[in-house]
Amino acid sequence: MELKLGIPKGSLQESTLNIFKEAGYNIKVSSRNYYPTIDDKEISCMLIRAQEMARYVEGGQLDCGLTGLDWIKENRADIVEVAELTYAKQSFRPIRWVLAVKENSPYKSAKDLEGKTIATEVVNLTKDYFASQGVNVNVEFSWGTTEVKVPDLADAIVEITETGSSLRANNLKIIDTVLETTTRFIANKEAYQDPQKRQKIDRIVMMLKSVIDAVPKVCLMLNAPADNLDKILEILPSENPTISHLAKGDWVDIMAIVDSSVVRYIIPQLKEEGAKSIVELPVSKIID
Repeated sequence: MELKLGIPKGSLQESTLNIFKEAGYNIKVSSRNYYPTIDDKEISCMLIRAQEMARYVEGGQLDCGLTGLDWIKENRADIVEVAELTYAKQSFRPIRWVLAVKENSPYKSAKDLEGKTIATEVVNLTKDYFASQGVNVNVEFSWGTTEVKVPDLADAIVEITETGSSLRANNLKIIDTVLETTTRFIANKEAYQDPQKRQKIDRIVMMLKSVIDAVPKVCLMLNAPADNLDKILEILPSENPTISHLAKGDWVDIMAIVDSSVVRYIIPQLKEEGAKSIVELPVSKIID
């Protein structure tokens, strides 16, 4: 059995390869080579732009791959969405396709753009959006540098943004969100019906998700006096921490998985309630 896996080339490439590495798959990409090597004899990889991934997975040239929800919709692709994997080029959160105009523009909403020209890379998405608003516009495909086309070449744009910095740099303001998108692991329908390929795909997805789910988490380990256990458990934002009694004395050992963002608040509180030997450990994978 050989599973043909599409790796997104471009903005998602580095973050995708990093997540695969953390999941235990070492993928090596050589310059000018679109066929990366992977340390799994059952998988063959191919670099394909995310914009085209869904089309080739639907057609069967690839068994599976990673691309954004936006490009699935833009290509009208009939595929299996195996899993949502929330990561992007710079972060582990969704990104947006937005409707933007010049900062000093009189346009305040989509309805103000009746009969106007919209430049974008996602023509179908944009047409669907304006149709849902009941607004007739002229949608033009943009090959890139879309931000500079307003107002001389277009009245507004639909552009992707992760931080909004590029839009602000070009004196543009967002007047609506067209689509919030995340990365999806997709599969060809026929390939996903094959028991061996489906099992392989599901195992890959399990490991990728375990890495993404672990990103905001850390493991806290601490010793606590048994007679103050209830108060200490109230501080820990964990539904069911592991508790075990120490060999000597009236103390317990507690292990809990928590969001890294709250650690700076709860460690001082734990210390104040008598906790000792507090250790924070990184978490590389979480599998429920």
